[in-house]
Amino acid sequence: MDRFFNTAGPTKTDINYYISSFDRVDYEEIEMLIKSQRYFVLHAPRQTGKTSALLEIMDRINSEGRYNCVYANIEAAQALRGDTAESIPTICDVIASSIRLYLKDDRVVKWYRKNRANIALGKQISETLNYWSENSSKPCILFLDEVDALVGDTLISLLRQIRAGYAGRPNSFPQSMILCGVRDVRDYRIHTKDNEIITGGSAFNIKAKSLTIGNFSYKECQALYQQHTDYTGQKFDERIYPHLWEDTKGQPWLVNAIGHELTWDERELRDRTKEITLEHYFRARERLIHSRATHLDQLIDKLKEDRVRRVIAPLLANGNSVDVNFSDRDLEYVSDLGLITRKPSVAIANNIYKETIPRELTIAKQQSIANQDILWYLREDKSIDMKKLLKAFQQFFRENADSWIERFDYKEAGPQLLLQAFLQRVINGGGRINREYGLGRKRTDILIEYPLDEEMGFWGETQKIVIETKILYSNLEKTIEKGVEQTLEYADMVGADESHLIIFDRDKRIKWDDKIWNRKDKSEVMVWGS
Repeated sequence: MDRFFNTAGPTKTDINYYISSFDRVDYEEIEMLIKSQRYFVLHAPRQTGKTSALLEIMDRINSEGRYNCVYANIEAAQALRGDTAESIPTICDVIASSIRLYLKDDRVVKWYRKNRANIALGKQISETLNYWSENSSKPCILFLDEVDALVGDTLISLLRQIRAGYAGRPNSFPQSMILCGVRDVRDYRIHTKDNEIITGGSAFNIKAKSLTIGNFSYKECQALYQQHTDYTGQKFDERIYPHLWEDTKGQPWLVNAIGHELTWDERELRDRTKEITLEHYFRARERLIHSRATHLDQLIDKLKEDRVRRVIAPLLANGNSVDVNFSDRDLEYVSDLGLITRKPSVAIANNIYKETIPRELTIAKQQSIANQDILWYLREDKSIDMKKLLKAFQQFFRENADSWIERFDYKEAGPQLLLQAFLQRVINGGGRINREYGLGRKRTDILIEYPLDEEMGFWGETQKIVIETKILYSNLEKTIEKGVEQTLEYADMVGADESHLIIFDRDKRIKWDDKIWNRKDKSEVMVWGS
């Protein structure tokens, strides 16, 4: 049977390349919590393998024969919002059906469908779990997935019914229970139909511990791709792995998605005798970013939320870390989404997210930029004339900055994002744009790579251009001096052919004629005022 990289749904170990969940979660800890009859939480960002882990753990527990363990995904109740008359029976039906599916025991389904009309909504979940536990030949364990997809009175009722039955474990209620979702239950802020706000911690104060499932390690990324080599004989260029690591930081869906792009969507590589090269990798990465895949789309949609913007905007603006006071609740939420890491400092989680976020924030502006074609800015040798391009940007910025930035949710990063929108519109499709930014950097580094041979593409000679941006806060000459030093350092690191420094002056008292200028520094760096 063929094997594939998995990009949709739980892993199927018979057809997917996979890293065992037991290498990624502390199963010894889970065993201890189950033996000590604890209820606990497993939370992690979307598409990190939570469901796959729960199913794998369930199978192992059932194979050992000491417990009856069931996994139930209760996301179906999300569509019913806070309508407990519909959502609570849905949850009970899902649990009963899961018992039938995984344990081949239909007694709970039959009992619930016969008796539910006579049981109050506020007791249906607890009574269903009570019946299962009292009629089971072994202590019961329940894994509830997508708990944080529920809202309002539905979520409150679920948590309170579990709490109410907790004292009856293990004879009259499940011995142990895992609540699984993106966020920890203590971070839930639940709005009732009476506009009362209840925290998850108060509604579910029986939680013993919160566990999480991490990303792949560097070695696990290699091991996953090695499975493809072992199975098909097709080799990966070893130089791919450092880039794969920086681009994904082991985020499981991203690692699998790039693997799928390389081994299937890149049609020529379906020939397993061909080695997968670094250039193949770069192309696959670009396709993935451009695809706006569901995983990326879900994350990007979160950028509209105020609590996400309060964290992401300072990172995009490269603010001084001393001047930024994040709310711990905001940081916790954005970290739970998987958008950032918090150690050693707050940063966008990986290079693909770092690339995707600015693109998506400016997509509408990119599409509205008229009459911009890379052909306007190409010399006879097919290289980009950056002086011509950046002069055009200065005029574009002059015409658009005030009106666009004021309407933009991410005002702090407005100038940098407007530049990136312009470059993306012009360069898009012909070249690559790489970005470096983050809290405390006080600058954005942009690397443009443009192939000079249309037939060879990035396999042939490539023009490399560095653009560094800084916001003018005080003395212009000192800003230029520091900026030139940083630009040269970055240009040397990436082997750039030419270097440019753009200084954005956001002082509204300064006339545009005085903001727009350019000059060549003695070090040959072109400096541009905007």
